[in-house]
Amino acid sequence: MKKILPLLFLLLAVPVMAQKSQPAFKSGEWLKFRIHYGLLNASYATLHLSSETLDSIPVYHVVGSGKTTGFASIFFKVDDTYESYFGRRNGKPYKFVRKIDEGGYTKDIEINFHYDEKKAVLNDYKNGTQMDIPVHDQVQDLISASYYLRSNYNLEEFEEGQTINLDMLFDDDGVFQFKLKYLGKEVIRTKFGKVECLKFRPYVQSGRVFKEKESLTLWVSNDLNKIPIRIKADLAVGSLKADLEAYNGLRNQFKIIMN
Repeated sequence: MKKILPLLFLLLAVPVMAQKSQPAFKSGEWLKFRIHYGLLNASYATLHLSSETLDSIPVYHVVGSGKTTGFASIFFKVDDTYESYFGRRNGKPYKFVRKIDEGGYTKDIEINFHYDEKKAVLNDYKNGTQMDIPVHDQVQDLISASYYLRSNYNLEEFEEGQTINLDMLFDDDGVFQFKLKYLGKEVIRTKFGKVECLKFRPYVQSGRVFKEKESLTLWVSNDLNKIPIRIKADLAVGSLKADLEAYNGLRNQFKIIMN
């Protein structure tokens, strides 16, 4: 679960490839997801976007939180919070916060990005340590990456099988290269009705957690919002599924196929 949940938060936030001429999100957007592990309703996760100012810089502030519920919390208690502050004009992350408690595995880190010095300063409050990590001006954090993709890629220029590579920093492991492959379009059934989606394959490291490097699949609404609708993961033990449960404050109309 230590490796699953960070990736899950990334994918819950990764609505990709909006039209550059039409913004895909606005302040006030709120998304809620129901996460299943096997037959268990394991947890809920939410993402809330607001507008703020950080050190005189106009930023969007995203708060992502996730908690196990009900029967699942007896076996594995999770209480995670992720925060990102990224520029409203340039999409660059300026501050990232990760506070997690996953069955006793805890982290409390804050990353501040200093582009003029080509570094990010990571403060580990749990262990009382600090480290500098070299970065470039195109790096993203775990949460800001999704909104950057929504604002900077145009799907009309993509073909099936084409991939996106994006450098991200969200932990003391250093910069991580995230790779996402476009698989085409698919209509799926949801609690809201049938939704036409764009289908993607995020690449992960196979081994202890995932069965193979292509064990994750992501479906994103094929409308101007580009919000995640469903995520499926084949794990080394069992399977995981996350579905959009509720939403509010979308910038554009959520398209549902009525028939």
